[in-house]
Amino acid sequence: MQKIVTNLWFDGRVEEALDLYTSLFPDSRVAKISRYAEAGMGATGDIMTADFELAGQTFTIINGGPHFQHSPAMSLLVHCADQAEVDKLWRGLTADGGEPSRCGWLKDRFGVSWQITPARLGELLASDDAAAVERVTQAFLKMDKLDIAELEKAFRNE
Repeated sequence: MQKIVTNLWFDGRVEEALDLYTSLFPDSRVAKISRYAEAGMGATGDIMTADFELAGQTFTIINGGPHFQHSPAMSLLVHCADQAEVDKLWRGLTADGGEPSRCGWLKDRFGVSWQITPARLGELLASDDAAAVERVTQAFLKMDKLDIAELEKAFRNE
């Protein structure tokens, strides 16, 4: 059992979020669903909580009402293997009302903040070449969706 589990608070649209999230990541599934009973705080039969996995990582979602909103102060960081994965996740998470933001950040249509980050960015930023790191930093600060080829050009000073 995973010791620390991220809990996402929602105000409705829980099933839609579960469908989207589990469709975008391999090794993902809904593990358990609890529904509101007649005496519950939500509509009878609506999802109250659900445990789910994204890429083998466990999360919980609660359909808790309008009391709390999502904030970019808490985001889900995804390390992507390549540009194809960055592109797929960016398309899927910004679709139907999601909002792109700077430096690989976005807000999905439910208001959850994500950082869609290629692993290559971390490798480039870990270089001992301070000038190259500065060029990469300046390049990614101007991007919404991160572009590995452009980051590598900046690293090489092309």
